[in-house]
Amino acid sequence: MNKDIQPFLIEMNTDIKHAMRQLEESAHKILFVVKDNSQLVGTLTDGDIRRWILREGSLNDTIGQVCNRSPYCIRGKYDLPEIKKEMLERNIHCVPVVNHLNEITELIFWDTVFKEEGIAKPLRQIDLPVVIMAGGKGTRLDPFTKILPKPLIPIGDKSIIEIIIDSFLPYGVKNFYITLNYKSKIIKSFFEELAPSYSVEYVYEDKPLGTAGSLKYLAGKIDTSFVVTNCDILIRSDYSDLIDFHDKNSNDITMVASMKNYHIPYGICEIENGGTLTRITEKPEYNFLVNTGMYIVRPETLSLIPDNEIFHMTHLIEKVKARGGKIGVFPISENSWLDTGEWTEYKKALQHLKLD
Repeated sequence: MNKDIQPFLIEMNTDIKHAMRQLEESAHKILFVVKDNSQLVGTLTDGDIRRWILREGSLNDTIGQVCNRSPYCIRGKYDLPEIKKEMLERNIHCVPVVNHLNEITELIFWDTVFKEEGIAKPLRQIDLPVVIMAGGKGTRLDPFTKILPKPLIPIGDKSIIEIIIDSFLPYGVKNFYITLNYKSKIIKSFFEELAPSYSVEYVYEDKPLGTAGSLKYLAGKIDTSFVVTNCDILIRSDYSDLIDFHDKNSNDITMVASMKNYHIPYGICEIENGGTLTRITEKPEYNFLVNTGMYIVRPETLSLIPDNEIFHMTHLIEKVKARGGKIGVFPISENSWLDTGEWTEYKKALQHLKLD
């Protein structure tokens, strides 16, 4: 077998937790599910795992239950121009080639076949406004934030807020709103000197209004769904998938949530009746979905935010639910969420982005 193929193959009896780790390490974010080391069974992407989680499937189940078992593939000899045509029409990133035994003999990647033409794999355009909540003091990053506002803390040679904005630009996003309070003049001066090609509008808080209070100022200015993100998080996911999920499920608010796995390296005791041991669970693992601080919000929900009061996204979610609205959760993998808002996580983000 071609050694270049091996990192993209995964046995169908592998559990989903291990598959998620291998998928995160894959440069092309796709794995080919096989049996007997090389016989093609299907393909696995983060979207397949997301749909499984949303169906309340267990992460201990095998990927044979999760994968797409009807992938597009080529059998035997092939005509490259025809494959390129199919990749363009289907927006396929990688095509497996199999022999008469259904064994994968080659993987044809977009980057390889379109290299000479310089055609990048297109991203579906979303062109929605993005609101970046940048009014906080960033006390978890003291002492830096006593001098610099949190959004301007550097990650490599760029500020956090620039990296956040840059992640949206390939999707056709042109309009950004930045909520300001603490050291607002510094942030505004930074963008004036930067002179970006995209539009930046500022939403000023005279006093801290929580994680959602300042969104009230956007009522009447935005008539489409919009993205809300904290200024200290980096989400590495396909934003067009997020918007599709929000729209197809008719959510009023969609929350982006990251998988978090916690392993306790001890035996956990369960007791009853004042101290009688009922069970010991050895070194258990727990999986949770954690709020990342990114949301998709319908403009109609802005009317639920009170004027000039401290109001958090959790309050808005509660109000929407109380009125019969729908809150959706869009799961992403653990390593797709980078939190730079406190020092331990900031250092992890630097290492993850290889900028340390």
